[in-house]
Amino acid sequence: MSYKRIFAASFSLLVSFSVAFAHAQLESASPAVGSTVGKAPTQVSLSFTQRLEPSYSSIEVRGPGGRVDQGKASVSGVHMTVGINALTPGTYHVHWRALSVDTHKTEGSFSFTVGK
Repeated sequence: MSYKRIFAASFSLLVSFSVAFAHAQLESASPAVGSTVGKAPTQVSLSFTQRLEPSYSSIEVRGPGGRVDQGKASVSGVHMTVGINALTPGTYHVHWRALSVDTHKTEGSFSFTVGK
């Protein structure tokens, strides 16, 4: 294999990796991903690695009895927050969708538990 081909293949791979990391990724969450909290939170707050487009970003929270979030998430820069109704002990699943201002879409899920 020629050096030109090796260089071209390496460059192509490097560009692919940098494009993949250009999306808004979840940086932190409150309640934390996989955590157990003693006191039920009143909101779910997420922070991302890039600024978000408010119109197309969302958080949905579901628990043992169904959906518990209060609807449309609030977005400010890299932060997205949604209020949640009073929670009982149990495991809750958070599903988020984010559209960064550079038009890349990402989504993910995690759980947290209320109670001991």
